[in-house]
Amino acid sequence: MTFGVLMLTHMLDVIIVNFKSTRWVLSCLDSFRGEISRQDVKVFVQDNCSDDEVERIKTLFPEAFVSINAANIGFARAVNRALATSESPYVVILNPDTLVLDGFFSSALGYMERNHEVGVLGPAVLNDDGTVQGSARAFPTFLTGLFGRNSPLTKLLPGNAITRTNIASERSDGKTPTEVDWVSGACMVVRRKAIAEVGPLDPRFFVYWEDADWCRRMWKKGWKVVYFPPAKVLHHVGASSSTRPVRSLYQFHKSSYKLFYKHAGAPGRILSPLVAFVLALRFGLVAMSSALRPHGNNER
Repeated sequence: MTFGVLMLTHMLDVIIVNFKSTRWVLSCLDSFRGEISRQDVKVFVQDNCSDDEVERIKTLFPEAFVSINAANIGFARAVNRALATSESPYVVILNPDTLVLDGFFSSALGYMERNHEVGVLGPAVLNDDGTVQGSARAFPTFLTGLFGRNSPLTKLLPGNAITRTNIASERSDGKTPTEVDWVSGACMVVRRKAIAEVGPLDPRFFVYWEDADWCRRMWKKGWKVVYFPPAKVLHHVGASSSTRPVRSLYQFHKSSYKLFYKHAGAPGRILSPLVAFVLALRFGLVAMSSALRPHGNNER
């Protein structure tokens, strides 16, 4: 695996958190089997007490380090456990329901090697049909719930000014690296030096929004967050959360409140009761809507 003119050996660790998504993990690992077999990367799978034949991962990918937790400890805690045992200069965090596309590692790490001020890189995240997901975003505001990438208003008025401001990847030309507020934890490349300075993921986020929190903390410490569309992964939207859609929705809204409360500061927290009420109302409406569909559509 060549980055620029340099041949780099074990420059990165890949961390995948699994919860009842073993078949997706196997597909994900198969998408970069060549890098694993050449030992260019080390793979750490943190399994949160799944019951779908997790041992298949170790059988089919003996090079992978598979740790099975005694309970579902959540996404952030699982990632942090892998971070504590890995040691490469770069870490790639992947959702189990992603596929790494050709050239991802060489382009992403090549850019990180040339731009030492970048702490987090987010690639272009593609849907199954090749369209671009809204994986690079502005920090959430009160309008985010109304004009988020999956909101009814966004679907009714695609391309509206508020959504375009909120979803930075929609403004991208598909080629140029762009500084953004935060990138989705479905796939992010993180510099180890930045992690050492900023700290790991906040374990108070069981799942969802820990990526936005991490990127905000990166910016506060002077590390840049960049959307880098030349590197690409495919993401099967909602596949890893579809086993328990209502619980996923609940955790999404619960973490939304935690993110608000953590970063609002003392003056902003006066609005906490209102924010809690609005999020509870939104959860109820989305849950009822999701019940009419075969699967939930939460996405990282």
